[in-house]
Amino acid sequence: MDVARCREARFCLPAQSPTRKGCFLASANSDIHADPAVRAEILDRAGIELIPLGAIGSAVRGLALDTERPPSEPVRAALEHEMAVRGFLVFRSEREIDPEAFLAASCWWGGRRLHSTHGVHPATPGGNRHIFRLSNDRRHGIPGVGPQWHNDGSFLPETFSHSGYHIVRPAERGGGTHFAHQGDAHDALDPAEQERWARLVSVNSNSGVLHPLVHTHPVTGRRCVWLHLGMTGAVIERRADGEGLRLLDERELGDLCRRYNALLNDGFDRGYALAFEYEANDCVFIDNLAVAHRAAPQAHASVEEQGLRIMHRSTVQGIHPLSVSGLPSHLDMHAPSPLGEGVWQGGGIGFRWDAHAPMQN
Repeated sequence: MDVARCREARFCLPAQSPTRKGCFLASANSDIHADPAVRAEILDRAGIELIPLGAIGSAVRGLALDTERPPSEPVRAALEHEMAVRGFLVFRSEREIDPEAFLAASCWWGGRRLHSTHGVHPATPGGNRHIFRLSNDRRHGIPGVGPQWHNDGSFLPETFSHSGYHIVRPAERGGGTHFAHQGDAHDALDPAEQERWARLVSVNSNSGVLHPLVHTHPVTGRRCVWLHLGMTGAVIERRADGEGLRLLDERELGDLCRRYNALLNDGFDRGYALAFEYEANDCVFIDNLAVAHRAAPQAHASVEEQGLRIMHRSTVQGIHPLSVSGLPSHLDMHAPSPLGEGVWQGGGIGFRWDAHAPMQN
């Protein structure tokens, strides 16, 4: 999206200071919207209703994405807080949503401006660099993306605050997205695992950026787990006695990835994950620090099996770096390991914790 147009429409913050002002706005509204009764009253006065979809996620009724004016600041902040609590919000429409309206609505959240790092598929409307076009047919979009649990932008210190998913064409026989709330997942760990995971730090296989395996969500204050199962090149353990660092070896890292995968999968039975199927024109916005996601297996099935599926994704600038006290923001994954023996695998998909799992990012 053109930044000047964003600024004129008041959908994004001024280009010269998006991070600081966005952080201030989030902080200023955090106390006001911490009370669910206050949020409910704000939304009710605006004629907006939230309808739970299941264990997590809510559908928004009474607010159209293609409105000429964005929601008021209290309404926007209330919805953003609800997104952090529920993981994601779904906006439904009986009419087709213009890609520009989808991108403008993406700028309601987090850093309030788009941060796009992906390639542009030839079929992307207008060649818009802020649209990541996905499909199960490579003529219509990029296929095979995101089959394992992950959070978008894990190669960045200030990972994307939010992501948007606009289903341009849902496949006739299904193929949605799985979502899992990472705060609830952390709470499902036993105390010993919580203690150990709080001492673990992942290293992105492409950028070398470090992120804690457990972080505190900036809006809800909840402890949340965090691990990209398709882009991790190493995991560092801070010793329990505080005496130094070590790399997990192949067995330990494999066990950790499989445990993380099982933990989020358990959410389908334990009430913190949802297999979401899209309806025509759906736009989903996720809090990227609160919920992990992956494409359902059917989303990557052939057009002959499922029908044609086309989706547009947007990503929003982050404002809360997931940093680790006492450690650098990144390490050189293409140089020898600075921590001795253990898994240290740079580039591509990083460490393969399952030889048979599709691992495209």
